[in-house]
Order: sequence, then structure tokens, then C-alpha cells
Amino acid sequence: MRTDGRPGWLLLLVLYPFTVGAAAINLFMLALIGRAVALPNLSPETAVLAALVLGVPLNWLAGRWIAGLLVEARKD
Repeated sequence: MRTDGRPGWLLLLVLYPFTVGAAAINLFMLALIGRAVALPNLSPETAVLAALVLGVPLNWLAGRWIAGLLVEARKD
């Protein structure tokens, strides 16, 4: 296990489906809120496709956050 706060590949692979799911839900809900100010609609399929792309950098950020928490927990 790394001690520098960088996520390993296994952690990133496990987190990816959850990160993509959260991104898809948030994009779809943001589009629903955007309809109140006359922004175009976003279908659930389009939200999932966009989340597949956005999931990669978001997954890296989530992995770094969790890896940092693991390093901090090992210090105690």
C-alpha cells in the first residue's frame, strides 16, 4: 500500500463505477434544474455518456482523497 497519498490502480478500478454513477446523477439533476432557466434538456443516456468521460478525472480526485484519508488513518 502506498504511503504518499496517491491512489493505486486497484482503488481507482473499484471507485470508477461509483464515480461515474454519481457524476451521471449530478449531471442529470443539474440539467433538470437548468430547465427552470431555459437551458436545454439533457437525456439520461446523454448524462451517462458524459459521465463516462468526466468519470476519469473525477475518479482520480476521489481516489486521491481516499488515499490521503488512508495515509492519515495509518499515522495514528
